[in-house]
Amino acid sequence: MSFRIALVTGASRGMGRAIALRLADEVSGVAVHYLTRRDEAQDLAAAIREKGKLSAVFRADLTKKAQAAGLIKKVEEKFARIDILVNNVGPFLVKPWDQLEVADWERVLRGNLLSSYFCVKAALAGMRKRRWGRIVNIGYSRAEQLTSFPTIAPYAAAKTGLLILTRTAAVAEAPNGITVNMVSPGLIKGGVLPQARDLFESQLGTFEDVAEAVAFLASDRASSLTGANLIVAGTWKM
Repeated sequence: MSFRIALVTGASRGMGRAIALRLADEVSGVAVHYLTRRDEAQDLAAAIREKGKLSAVFRADLTKKAQAAGLIKKVEEKFARIDILVNNVGPFLVKPWDQLEVADWERVLRGNLLSSYFCVKAALAGMRKRRWGRIVNIGYSRAEQLTSFPTIAPYAAAKTGLLILTRTAAVAEAPNGITVNMVSPGLIKGGVLPQARDLFESQLGTFEDVAEAVAFLASDRASSLTGANLIVAGTWKM
């Protein structure tokens, strides 16, 4: 197995935690990013080390360009490289569209779109130098549906923008041996939205389903797959 390091943003709990643990089965080490949940991030890093893999925790507010670039720099200083970047950070807001404030738009767009852009830009230099890289952005299962989103407009707009960014970077970085893909969950069992409790199992995905999709895209097995959007949503909204 080649020596490879993965960075998972927003990894302290839920989907990010599942992704980090799954990647730990495939790579040499996983950098765990968090913003406020330091104890949970440290617990995750300990669990990864119990698998015999390297791990450390890193704090950063990824809505700020300087902190995002600083995160990449710190991880590279610690592990000498980042081969796999998973942009999992993505704040969610449910609010009627005509009640939104400018601050709502800015928080959601920065958290879901700009945070990923900042991290991708900062991580590309090392990946280009090594002529190998995997970037996986976590999207939304309806990101390709240009329709009405009356209660989650900023989130939907941000995730659609993230898909455009994903495909733009995929085309640009293909000659450098770097793939850029998206995994797009729908309603997830155990996720943040209460309506998930009222759906049949066949309509839901799981954190582990998402993590498995990410692990595939981060592997050599997916070397010819780039610019893809893998939807992990069961039959929800199908």
